[in-house]
Amino acid sequence: MAANPRIAGNMEDEMTPRFDIQKAAPGAYKAMLGLETYVRGCGLETSLVELVKMRASQINGCAYCLDMHSKDARRLGETEQRLYVLSGWHDSPAFTPRERAALAWTEALTLVAQTHAPDDVYEELCRHFSEEEVMNLSVLIVTINGWNRLSIGARNVHPVDRPAAAA
Repeated sequence: MAANPRIAGNMEDEMTPRFDIQKAAPGAYKAMLGLETYVRGCGLETSLVELVKMRASQINGCAYCLDMHSKDARRLGETEQRLYVLSGWHDSPAFTPRERAALAWTEALTLVAQTHAPDDVYEELCRHFSEEEVMNLSVLIVTINGWNRLSIGARNVHPVDRPAAAA
């Protein structure tokens, strides 16, 4: 296995895109967009969708998706405080019981090889979501994990916002 460029100190190679996910396989990209379209119209609250996308992207370390979804969340009215404390949601009163159940399920499915989607997390989820919503939430989690893996694999680079000039 190749050396990790973060450890080796070669960040320039890490910032160079590998391939364009839209152009490399247009049919695959179109299929992913189909999932994204479904998720956007499935009836889950937009704010919840963005929190789930953010949390999965945090776990996966996808800077491209974190940049995109933090901006989307803010544009849709999400508070900076909730975005700042999202990775510590377990210890924050800023999230509703429904959001907490969704975030726990997000972590369980994103880390499924470790968690095996435990019954207690699923049972808490079912207290706040219908069976259809559980399926829709699960498809959302599958979709953002897919985007994360494609973005990380392709080394998609997010735009850098430059700070405003000091007055």
